[in-house]
Amino acid sequence: MYQNVLIPTDGSDGTRRSIVHGLTIAERFGARVHALSVVPEGPLGTLESEEATPAAHRAVEHVESEARRAGLEVATAVDHGVPHEEILAYAEAESIDVIVMGTQGRTGLDRVLVGSVTERVVRMADVPVVTVRLIDDVRIEESAEAERLAREALSDARTEYDPDAPIADGPHRISATWIVLFETEAGIVRVTVDAASGETRLENGE
Repeated sequence: MYQNVLIPTDGSDGTRRSIVHGLTIAERFGARVHALSVVPEGPLGTLESEEATPAAHRAVEHVESEARRAGLEVATAVDHGVPHEEILAYAEAESIDVIVMGTQGRTGLDRVLVGSVTERVVRMADVPVVTVRLIDDVRIEESAEAERLAREALSDARTEYDPDAPIADGPHRISATWIVLFETEAGIVRVTVDAASGETRLENGE
């Protein structure tokens, strides 16, 4: 029924559930996952900064990592423009069968922009749009706490991992998930910390 599932993401905490739902749908139908992040420009306001484009790449890389962990094929893209226009254009160009996205951001400007984007996509899309209400509460808000939990996971995983290993990148939070990359003698080790539950996961390589 579905061969291509599009998950638009900006890496904000509110996208956590839409990613989970999108991957679940893709698993059910053996579909290919498409992760798209749009750096906003135009009528919705220009939000681009020095950090915006790298953050967009991290957002789609997070979906890619989760999709590959689930054994799914995945494609990623980062575009610049008016978010709903770019999402609709991508859906048409890539023969997307269903779009999965959140109904609103959590607070402030994010709430206005994300809700507005979803509303326009729902109204204008030629394919089904699954909207996911965003109600997760983030418990791990401080990077220091995320690093502490990540180091505990590193220490518990294998004795050859030095719990005091230097950080190669992070901690940074993407879709309510903290990501920390450690430099170890065995190579780069990626540790994720779920900001809602506090659960950790360790992966070799990056």
